[in-house]
Amino acid sequence: MSHEPYRLFLPAQRSTSVLFASPHSGRDYPDSFVARSVLDTRALRSSEDAFVDELFASAPAHGAALLAARYPRAYVDLNRDCDELDPALIRSLRRAAPNPRITSGLGVIPRVVAGGRAIYAGRLSRDEAEDRLSMVWRPYHAALRALIDETRAMFGEAVLIDCHSMPHEAIAGYAAPGRPCPEVVLGDRFGASAGGAITERVEAAFSAAGLRVARNTPFAGAFVAHQYGRPAQGCHVIQVEIDRALYMDERRIARGSGFDAFRAVIEGVMGDLVALGRAAPLAAE
Repeated sequence: MSHEPYRLFLPAQRSTSVLFASPHSGRDYPDSFVARSVLDTRALRSSEDAFVDELFASAPAHGAALLAARYPRAYVDLNRDCDELDPALIRSLRRAAPNPRITSGLGVIPRVVAGGRAIYAGRLSRDEAEDRLSMVWRPYHAALRALIDETRAMFGEAVLIDCHSMPHEAIAGYAAPGRPCPEVVLGDRFGASAGGAITERVEAAFSAAGLRVARNTPFAGAFVAHQYGRPAQGCHVIQVEIDRALYMDERRIARGSGFDAFRAVIEGVMGDLVALGRAAPLAAE
């Protein structure tokens, strides 16, 4: 690997306890991975949170850090525990306790992409899986942990906005007469990964931008929220899922005609979010 498995964008001066991460928008597909897969590149990209890093790219202009993955979710899923290895994909693994993510093929080294399509014709060696974790998963999480710890030291707390996108079809079923489907789903693990006041402010920021917001259904937050969300210790994590139909052509995996306009909406939301982080007292005071 010729470069770090993530990109870290920092402002000239950090001015907020809010930070942003995009673990599923990576699009550096190793040639060896593409050659080994039975799927074409477009199919591999179906699991990607395409362009989410671009939506939140103005974080440094707001005084906040942005950590963005380089490598795709189909290669290594950074929102899974490194122990969530799939014995149906990786040789020489013991069968562990049932895990619905692993069973469905969505462990830390995914077996399938969107729609349950198998990525490989055969299985991977344990060494290959460990290499991916060492080269991609561990450096990303070391960087994320360092950012969170540094932010808490500077401001007395850290508020991580973990940025994702969701297929429109994944939420279409949540519409009902008189109740359109949500456009943004906030996951705080039902209050376990972020304080209630923090989640309310985040919801208010998206709602003020004219977006329909739901909490925890159908996405309550995955590994990142579980691992790093410690409200009692001043570390809040909210997973943000945005309907892809708002800004992209999902079938072609291309920016939609309204991409720039929607990015401007998100920039406005970010302005409200970082203001929340400026209210936090400095640890040194």
